[in-house]
Amino acid sequence: MGRIIAIDYGRKRVGLAVTDELQIIATAMTTVHSKDIFSYLKDYCKNEKVDAFVVGEPRQMNNEVSEAAEFIEPFVKKLKKEFPVIPVERYDERFTSKMASQAIMDAGLKKKQRQDKALVDKVSAVLILQSWLMNTSSNY
Repeated sequence: MGRIIAIDYGRKRVGLAVTDELQIIATAMTTVHSKDIFSYLKDYCKNEKVDAFVVGEPRQMNNEVSEAAEFIEPFVKKLKKEFPVIPVERYDERFTSKMASQAIMDAGLKKKQRQDKALVDKVSAVLILQSWLMNTSSNY
């Protein structure tokens, strides 16, 4: 089996998380600048087998797609074009940033560390991926 990569896409930064090869545990990878995401993913995929991408899908409380979808959809289209043999799954990312911030605070990090938005993006990607793993019955 290959790994699954979760992507918490933002206009400035992209938080990334990845599973182990057995697709059991989600781990934070890194945060990259949005303009560098495709080169980063291409390099990663040269060295590791990737079975799927899980991209966070921003939704509102009423379950409608949020305004952020307007810049995420072009990213998803390009992701599918750049990696045509790797499936792209979408997963609801509501509350992941708030949950990530709370998890970071609960971990006892100092105020300056808690304000690191890149850390929040990585933890958000982990939450998206772990939730997706728990809620999907199909392994790639």
